[in-house]
Amino acid sequence: MTKEDTVMSSMPSMRNRRRVLVAVGAVLVLTGAAACGSSDSGGGSGSAGGAAHKKVRLITGVKSDPFYITMTCAAQAEARAKGMDFGADGSAQWDVSVQRPLLDSVAASRPDGLLISPVDTNALTPSLKQIQSSGTKVALVDTTVTDSSIGITRISSDNEKGGRVAADALAKLMNEKGSVIVISVKPGVSTTDARIKGFTEEMAKYPDIKVLPTLYDNDLPATAASQIQSTLAAHPDLGGAFAGNTNTGTGIATGLKQAGKQGKVKVAAFDAEPDEVEALKAGTLQVLVAQDPAAIGRQAVDQLAAAFEGKKVEKSVGTNMVAITKANMNDPAVSKYFYKSSC
Repeated sequence: MTKEDTVMSSMPSMRNRRRVLVAVGAVLVLTGAAACGSSDSGGGSGSAGGAAHKKVRLITGVKSDPFYITMTCAAQAEARAKGMDFGADGSAQWDVSVQRPLLDSVAASRPDGLLISPVDTNALTPSLKQIQSSGTKVALVDTTVTDSSIGITRISSDNEKGGRVAADALAKLMNEKGSVIVISVKPGVSTTDARIKGFTEEMAKYPDIKVLPTLYDNDLPATAASQIQSTLAAHPDLGGAFAGNTNTGTGIATGLKQAGKQGKVKVAAFDAEPDEVEALKAGTLQVLVAQDPAAIGRQAVDQLAAAFEGKKVEKSVGTNMVAITKANMNDPAVSKYFYKSSC
């Protein structure tokens, strides 16, 4: 797959949430007010030696995804500025069986700190508990796990709020009537699950909009393209689609273009990766709910550094989000949220 100012305000983390009104064409920022708390869980030696020379490793969800590339670039720069030994890797695809070997390999090297975007809310918990109990300080970035004992800090966007923002924006574009479809990655991913929850709950405010059953594309754009076309055939009144992540947004845009419905079916998508930005320019996507992956990466390194130095650690940190439309995308205060494809 999961996504953020001259228009920034403070609010809970991508794992914390609050309320917002979106007008299409206006920048809407969701920020997170971190739930602060000093934390010592996760092992490690506290202030011994400070942050310099500590070995820190990052494991991202999908290493080729510009969201995670942007996060990695920022984390790397921050770690090197602090004199840390930094390395990063990521899954080739969003799959537990692919990420687990990476985690096992990193665990064997016994790093001082681990930043990780778990691809499942439960399946990796035993491995994370083991590495944490061995003395590695764990920071969860972007995605999270159900077990609250995992991680000295959790850093992400407010995904549930982002789903609500997408729902309000899409409802306005649809003139508050018609059918709408949600297409996402797969069940059991903390970020996209939260986005769907926020979206469907917010859409309940619009009685003339019918929310169709959620479809899952396994993070494959071609599947999303096929699904949106099948939905169009079954529901001629389809007026909107919500894409749970980047690959899904790209797939929906492709499917609509092939079906000749570009711009007729309004689309709100998470993230602001290069293909999505091009789709926004072309009018295939109408709203991008951009996250701030660079801030997630920097904040995670900063929290690990605080832990190494025996300082207070933020248990939960929220980052900014911004709603991007064709009308505001050329504003430098907004375009800085476009994701990178390389450092």
